[in-house]
Amino acid sequence: MARGSEQGGGRDRRDRRGGPQQEDRADSEIVEKLVHINRVAATVKGGRRFSFAALMVVGDQKGRVGFGHGKAREVPEAIRKATEEAKKSMIRVPLRESRTLHHDGAGRWGAGKVTVRAAPPGTGVIAGGPMRAVLETLGVQDVVGKSIGSSNPYNMVRATFEALKAQASPRQVAAKRGKKVADVIGRRADAASGAAPVDAEG
Repeated sequence: MARGSEQGGGRDRRDRRGGPQQEDRADSEIVEKLVHINRVAATVKGGRRFSFAALMVVGDQKGRVGFGHGKAREVPEAIRKATEEAKKSMIRVPLRESRTLHHDGAGRWGAGKVTVRAAPPGTGVIAGGPMRAVLETLGVQDVVGKSIGSSNPYNMVRATFEALKAQASPRQVAAKRGKKVADVIGRRADAASGAAPVDAEG
């Protein structure tokens, strides 16, 4: 069945003049990436009915990203359905200096587990496969990602989104705790340098 999936992916590559793993298309500042495409079969009375399932990730590279899944008899229609669903399910993720995450995070979906870590300037996107597609469409420039467990692209994408949903900016944390943003950022700087805060609270 995996061989049939690869054949379907090869046919898809010829149809759209691009590889099925990483396809970029700019549509009104929305970047679309085809993460995975698979040929599936449904057993019916007359035999097997083949169709294609596509997994798409879209984002504006400015802090908004979404994913969608589409299935159809033809590859272009499956991609169109997945893209529409992805645009409807976009979420906003706060970015630090518009280049990296505010803090480390972890996400899990089924057997897929991922971790994402903020990185200094110049690090680049250190992640592979579906995780890289999500982080690049999000607009992250410096991040370190690690996938543990299942390599299923659907589980990896969903686990990555769970990690991103847990991201919080200093403004959001300060509002929740009733403090000033400077207090939250000061504590983070102290923790990063390893120095104990002067005014520690229990």
